[in-house]
Amino acid sequence: MSNLLAVLGGCGGIGRTVVQAARARGYDVAVLDLPASLAAHPPPDDTLAIALDATEDQQVADAATALREQAPTLKGFVNACGFLTQRVPTLEIAPDHWAESIEGNLTSAFYSARHFAPLIAPGGAMVVIGSGLGASPRPDYGAYAVAKAGIAALIRQLALELAPDIRVNCVAPSAVDTAFLTGGTGRSRGSDTPVLDRDAVAASIPLKRLATPEDIADPILFLLSDHARYITGQTLYVNGGAYMP
Repeated sequence: MSNLLAVLGGCGGIGRTVVQAARARGYDVAVLDLPASLAAHPPPDDTLAIALDATEDQQVADAATALREQAPTLKGFVNACGFLTQRVPTLEIAPDHWAESIEGNLTSAFYSARHFAPLIAPGGAMVVIGSGLGASPRPDYGAYAVAKAGIAALIRQLALELAPDIRVNCVAPSAVDTAFLTGGTGRSRGSDTPVLDRDAVAASIPLKRLATPEDIADPILFLLSDHARYITGQTLYVNGGAYMP
């Protein structure tokens, strides 16, 4: 089996950590991300980089074709793509913002699964990053929470349809201390106002801190590995105890 792992959103805070940890574990890695993200956080020189906007089906298809030309199969695929740019009551969300959030978080996950799952070799795995908000809602996260609830449903559907050849799981973090909190890598500046109060959120979590990218990357790599060979269709909540289903 190929040892190539493709990471969509591989230039984001979690994505970069997944790439680094995967390389340390012996994976070959391909990074896929927005052109602005690849420019801001270039992958290592010996890492294949492919620019795309995951909300555009044709761009995702073209990226999959380009990747297939480099390696016929993948050992795994990680979707770390997503963003949150606004917090308002659900019924006050402007229609264009609703559409943008659903497209950027859920529809992009469908497009990426549609084009990259066929590249995964039998015995491989896919991991999609969701959110605890998809199962445990909070005020003012409406479109994002709905999109992430859709992610959880999508991975269960794919787990059934791709079994027994490919395992599909979701890692659902709480707030992670990255550029995501100001809109996402490639979509914000570090000086932008965070969409939440870091200190207040940390105080509400039993472990009393926000998640780090490493806290999320390690469970992702676990689900990709043979240690998780009998796990599929599951959402793993990584949240310091903030949500206990």
